[in-house]
Amino acid sequence: MRLYRPGALIVALGLVAGVAAVVTISRPAAADETQKVSYRGYEVTVPASWPVVDLAANPTTCVRFDRPAVYLGRSTAQANCPAHLVGRSEGLVLEPLTKEQQSAPGLLRRAVKDAGVLATAYYAPGDEQAADDVLATGRVVSKTQSAQIAQPAAVAPSVVATGNFTGQAFDACTAPSQSTMDAWLPDYKALGIYISGGLRACAQPNLTPDWVSANASKGWQFLLIDVGMQAPCTNFSSKMSTDPATALAQGKTAAANAVAAAQALGFAQRSVIYSDIEGYTSTAACKASVLSYLSGWTQELNARGYLGGAYVGAGSGGVDLNSAYTSTAYTRPDNLWFARWNNVAAVTDDKYISSTYWTNHQRVHQYVGNATETHGGVSMNIDKNWADLTPPPPPVSSLSVTGSVGSATLRWTSPAGTTLGQIIVRGAAGNTAPALPTSGTAIYNGTASLYAVTGLANSASYAYRAWVKDSTGKIGPGIGVRLIGTKATITASAASIMYTRAVTVSTTVTRINDGGKLSGVPVYLYSKAKTATKWSLVGQFTSDANGVVSSAQKPGVSTYYMWGYNGTTGLLGTRSTTVLVQVQPAMSAYLTPSSILLGQSSVLYGYLNPPHAGMTVYLQRRSGTSWVAVTTGKLATNGKFAFSIKPTARGTYTYRVVWLADADHQGTQTASKVLTVS
Repeated sequence: MRLYRPGALIVALGLVAGVAAVVTISRPAAADETQKVSYRGYEVTVPASWPVVDLAANPTTCVRFDRPAVYLGRSTAQANCPAHLVGRSEGLVLEPLTKEQQSAPGLLRRAVKDAGVLATAYYAPGDEQAADDVLATGRVVSKTQSAQIAQPAAVAPSVVATGNFTGQAFDACTAPSQSTMDAWLPDYKALGIYISGGLRACAQPNLTPDWVSANASKGWQFLLIDVGMQAPCTNFSSKMSTDPATALAQGKTAAANAVAAAQALGFAQRSVIYSDIEGYTSTAACKASVLSYLSGWTQELNARGYLGGAYVGAGSGGVDLNSAYTSTAYTRPDNLWFARWNNVAAVTDDKYISSTYWTNHQRVHQYVGNATETHGGVSMNIDKNWADLTPPPPPVSSLSVTGSVGSATLRWTSPAGTTLGQIIVRGAAGNTAPALPTSGTAIYNGTASLYAVTGLANSASYAYRAWVKDSTGKIGPGIGVRLIGTKATITASAASIMYTRAVTVSTTVTRINDGGKLSGVPVYLYSKAKTATKWSLVGQFTSDANGVVSSAQKPGVSTYYMWGYNGTTGLLGTRSTTVLVQVQPAMSAYLTPSSILLGQSSVLYGYLNPPHAGMTVYLQRRSGTSWVAVTTGKLATNGKFAFSIKPTARGTYTYRVVWLADADHQGTQTASKVLTVS
């Protein structure tokens, strides 16, 4: 078990609280050994160098994750924190277990129900094992009756951060208490809050969905901050890769985690989340990593319906982002929040960032740092900002796609109250819609409310996404819809039938994504004579519970058959392959008499049905194993043929009559007839 990491930062907290009744601390003599800390009957072993802070006795102590400590209890009072902290050490928070909380990057949580304790080990990125080692020492030494543990209520994200806002904003290391929020209104109406990230250095006991909802209802605006990986040319413990491709992927992962944190707090799509990239001394390699990381960050946030923002030092990240603004190699952040403490409350700063970039209400300027202000009798250490922000437009609603055969119609409703620039629709084959308005295949750009897509492949699936671009050029969240391909099989009970006989033609209609049967849907049978060029509808049928349809047909000529399903909402229509059913005429034959004397004659006659009047038939006689031609004849109007046979020698003769195929029917012949001459 590793309880202490050599070289870890050890800084005294300055205030080590006295021990309350529920807290016991057993300290060994040597500073580099361990101590046992017990809280509410839960005992854990930690390095002796970790200060222990009782938050019940000292409720304004800042719970800092950038230095080792053990914090006991929970306080929602206004904490005395620096305005801005970045970094992560290792330590422990022990508090009453009142609700379930999941682990998060940099925070490993264990619910100790027998003691009613929630144990949270914080750790530097990559040191989760050290946090797990500390928690592994925990044991219940005396059971405590715990309160009912509340399951986190499902949160429906509804708050957009930030809405339309121009003016003063502040950011603080820890979300202020509710009494502080109330006291600071109306002097401030916007604040930055740290919602996620492995280097987030302050605890956030006040930051809950209820806190967000309550303050949003009072008119507060929010700037969301994630403190994650830093530039590789810094000394932070968590740095992005020097390989740009890896840094891009790391940015995407960080964005996905940030969205989860934002949604858990109630922040909806259209919100901006800023990646906090602290100052660095730029090099070409370092710049490439930062720009790649922020590219992945922005791409992933956009794919999830959020905006990607970057918080940077104006002279470091600001310069690098400014230089790459028009580059196609990177995806620039949607919003820029830059720090330059020049005491100028404005969002322009031509020294580092061109005034022609990020001009569409996309900027925040942090112009004063580490300032203590008092409002409503409450003091707090903050950074001061001037913001000029507007949100992107809402998405389309009622997006649907109705499939037919080879085409589909997309329909949507544009958001009310939005001055529309255009609707952007992109598509892709398969089941995954393009994530970004620059990916996939362009389908439509315009202001209509529907569009017909043509040229779709048979038995294929497609996915589409639509975005609203307002008149200022801002693009809202994309809304996706899938068009599932369908498939119709075809079988025939026989490949060839006799004229007037029936053939059964069958199909099974399914979805191609999961093979699900389409039951109770209209299915159409089409036919086309072998010599024809156009298909005709035979009839409409309804599939059974297994998606099966069968129909008995009596084709008069050789005929192609094909099944079809015409599609519906969310399902693309389909056509089966074709099957050819050959039709063979019926041909009778009679020999009378079948025995004659030499010198007499016999007649071989019969009928071809259908008649085929005027066509040639052939009389053949068997010779050994072969048939040889004797003579030809023409079919009468009723299809009758007749041949007079008069052999010149006694013996037994075998005859047949042959009709050769035409375009509509297969060839056929009569049964063999035997004539005896004596």
